[in-house]
Amino acid sequence: MNWLDRLTGGFKKTADRLGDNLSGLTSRAALDTSTLDDIEEALIASDLGPEASRRIRDAIAARRYDQLDERGLRTILAEEIEAILAPVAKPLDVWGFPRPHVILVIGVNGSGKTTTIGKLGHLLQEQDYGVMLAAGDTFRAAAIEQLRIWGERIGAPVISGKEGGDAAGIVFDGVKQATVTGIDCLLVDTAGRLQNKTHLMDELSKVRRVLGRLNAEAPHDVLLVLDATTGQNALSQIEVFRDLAGVTGLVMTKLDGTARGGVLVAAAEKFGLPIHAIGVGEGVDDLRPFDPRAVARAIAGLYE
Repeated sequence: MNWLDRLTGGFKKTADRLGDNLSGLTSRAALDTSTLDDIEEALIASDLGPEASRRIRDAIAARRYDQLDERGLRTILAEEIEAILAPVAKPLDVWGFPRPHVILVIGVNGSGKTTTIGKLGHLLQEQDYGVMLAAGDTFRAAAIEQLRIWGERIGAPVISGKEGGDAAGIVFDGVKQATVTGIDCLLVDTAGRLQNKTHLMDELSKVRRVLGRLNAEAPHDVLLVLDATTGQNALSQIEVFRDLAGVTGLVMTKLDGTARGGVLVAAAEKFGLPIHAIGVGEGVDDLRPFDPRAVARAIAGLYE
């Protein structure tokens, strides 16, 4: 199965939910204000968020249709969703010197953060970049072991220490070894303790200070991993981590396991942060660069 098929299949629950919410609206005699309001409410109920839903409603109204069939409405939805997503679709750019290019990966526990690091490392390897992983989530032994397993799986070295160890020390060792061995990219796992914001902020600040001593431009990227199954809660995570950690880009996972993939549109419209990649499966190849047109058509249920 190719990526487009996996992507379409991954968004099927989201597309079906959107279709159910819009059911019956296109069969009305006129596309009047009441119907437009109902379309807007259906989009909000599909997790597209109030800002994006209002924008799409206004775009439909501006076209001055007397009536729309279901295919026509889905086509407009795909076009307008793509217009929202296109400005934030930016591949992760790791070109530049000095090496290594340091990527801090952050997110709440359970978001798929450690797994995403492994898949992202594989994606970078496909582009002929050398990759090293650093197990900076020292608060969970399971996270350290999981990252070691992913390192073995993709053939990338892993810098790790003991559970409860100093995360900044792990990062320091990772940058030193990556520099000595000429590794292109260092992917750093971090602890995801949103319930203790002060502790999280202090630890990330310490990691940043250590990085700054070794490479003034590091970290080059701070990627927030989001679990699509959390729906609108993902938006509050973006807000908190953006303020605490200086998020530079987003990766959304588990889109194949939810009907709430519309939150991707809400995140794009509300925050405008780059979306680098999305995940629609458990396989090593199931994290791919973000394609706004393909995703928009998948959400709208326009299957090729």
